[in-house]
Amino acid sequence: QVQLVESGGGLVQAGGSLRLSCGVSGPTFTTYALGWFRQAPGKERDFVASISSSDGTTYCADSVKGRFTISRGNAKNTVNLQMNSLKPEDTAVYYCAAGFDAYSIRQVLIDHWGPGTQVTVSS
Repeated sequence: QVQLVESGGGLVQAGGSLRLSCGVSGPTFTTYALGWFRQAPGKERDFVASISSSDGTTYCADSVKGRFTISRGNAKNTVNLQMNSLKPEDTAVYYCAAGFDAYSIRQVLIDHWGPGTQVTVSS
């Protein structure tokens, strides 16, 4: 019954910015740690960033460190990914994920996945 939905994807030129958002639909009885993964055509799904449910712990992939920032939204079980200085290699389907804690998400121990949103960066 728990569902995650991403929004904010689209087409942007290299060097530009996008802000992705994700929220949990339906009633829930827990506050999830949340994170983001991405998958480019023909490649594996890779970890991007994660954030804890309460203590502020975050993890970020080396490939996006310094360019992407993950933050929790104002509403329970919402998360944002601010993506700056985008590169063509950032092109992928971006998936929101919910898990027990930020480290678990980093280890790809996921309770729920979103359906994904396309991000395309043109050169």
